[in-house]
Amino acid sequence: MSAANTPAAPPLRLEPVTAENFDAVCAIQVRPDQTHLVSPVVKSLAEAYVHTAAWPRAIVDGDEVVGFIMAFLDIAWDPATDPADHRSGIWRLNIQAGHQGKGYGRFAIHAACEEIRARGTDEVYVSWHTGQGSPEPFYLGLGFRPTGEYAGDQRVAVLRLNAPAGTP
Repeated sequence: MSAANTPAAPPLRLEPVTAENFDAVCAIQVRPDQTHLVSPVVKSLAEAYVHTAAWPRAIVDGDEVVGFIMAFLDIAWDPATDPADHRSGIWRLNIQAGHQGKGYGRFAIHAACEEIRARGTDEVYVSWHTGQGSPEPFYLGLGFRPTGEYAGDQRVAVLRLNAPAGTP
């Protein structure tokens, strides 16, 4: 197949982190005022290496890596308290500083939620730091609702994927 006949990649998509995109993924930097709110991508990739429940993905627009998302899939949330409580959700979201506010984060969250739904789960969890610069308004705007729980110093929220509109 010639280059002219090669199908173009979808413009906006999630891709596995590979040897080919590793450097671009690791180069993702959030705005300086956000660095205290989210770990660097390289730490996330190290965590993904040691936690088999991690689902790391590059957020790609055309040929450009614009962000990183990592979900967690079917983990025992607090096995000492409730061994049957298994959850899936969003672990990390890093959007390149110059690409924020363009819908990439919203796209990535929706795509990760669809992956989690396809695996048979109807709730997606996320946690965030509160205070100045918190991503709380972003997640609330996507429909996540606080559970009243905290994971360390982070507020925990849930999005019910199959709930009728307006259900808390």
